[in-house]
Amino acid sequence: MVPTEKPDGKSSSVAQTLLLHPDDTVLVCISAIAPGDILMIDQVAVSATDAIQVGHKIARQALKPGDTVLKYGAPIGSITHAVPPGGHVHMHNMKSDYIASHSRDRSPNQGKPQP
Repeated sequence: MVPTEKPDGKSSSVAQTLLLHPDDTVLVCISAIAPGDILMIDQVAVSATDAIQVGHKIARQALKPGDTVLKYGAPIGSITHAVPPGGHVHMHNMKSDYIASHSRDRSPNQGKPQP
């Protein structure tokens, strides 16, 4: 576990991210992250750009539109908007390369028989 520095200058031994595979372009948030938190990404101190919830992805490196997002060493999607190192990677700036569209919102006709 690598100590991280909080915005108040104090260090913490609580890991905030997890690298699942050495080829991954994203890290997984395992502890809540606030904007300005200092994250150690590949031995480089990076300031988090966003509040990021547990389980969400964080850019391990600068990602540009069209870049493949790798998680578990496998492609899970593509970047649609540039993301800096330490930035939140989610539905607002990436798309699945496997599912045409995805939403947590249920459409009014979803699950109902069609006439």
